[in-house]
Amino acid sequence: MNKLSVVIITKNEEYNIQRCLDSISWADEIVVLDTGSDDRTIEICEEMGALVYKTEWLGFGRSKRKAVELAKYDWILSMDADEQVSEDLKIKIKKILKEGTDYTGFKIKEQTFYLGQKIKYSGWNNEFHLRFFNKKYGNFNENAVHESVKIKGKISRLEEMIWHYSLPSITTHVFKMNQYTDMAAKELFDKGKKSMPSNAFFRAIWAFTRMYVIKLGFLDGKAGFVLAVNSAHYVFLKYSKLWELWKNQKK
Repeated sequence: MNKLSVVIITKNEEYNIQRCLDSISWADEIVVLDTGSDDRTIEICEEMGALVYKTEWLGFGRSKRKAVELAKYDWILSMDADEQVSEDLKIKIKKILKEGTDYTGFKIKEQTFYLGQKIKYSGWNNEFHLRFFNKKYGNFNENAVHESVKIKGKISRLEEMIWHYSLPSITTHVFKMNQYTDMAAKELFDKGKKSMPSNAFFRAIWAFTRMYVIKLGFLDGKAGFVLAVNSAHYVFLKYSKLWELWKNQKK
């Protein structure tokens, strides 16, 4: 039977990590790469039997890539601290590990909660992400944000879900938007991409329209409206910060 390493990167996740670890306690190994927690995250992980390593923040892609490299076993399940493996997914993964497979990776369906509400539309209702894979055939790219697994071989999909308890409050969302847009703007800047405030504005309008109207976000009620507005704000901030980086460079 193949063995499984679960890898997680953390920073100040004491309010999330227990739920995540409980859902993966059946794994053969849990590797936590902490990027500077000053709360009880590390203590909780160690109490739960996880192997905890420490590093400075490297960006999402490089941090997750390093966590995979620290794992002992070839089969990897990459989790975020605010996620939970469903019982059905646990059963499915254990079956694959036991019986073997010709696939080198699996995209897993994700159900996201926003402000405590299950989001059924808004473009968040049918997301699959490559999370379960054999590291002999690939690993995460080095993107600072919007990281993904690059892998050789055949990939399949699992309908059994990961529950994602994303952004439990507007305060959390605003805090993360500021962090993520800093990194996203810098990544675009390094690639030579440019923007103007007007461009940022029209991109934000399109982001709202796409999520709230085209992707039927209005059917998610008040939470769907707030999500669409904040998602548009994220886009506006990202491209405004990109413009600011070029403006400051000229100085």
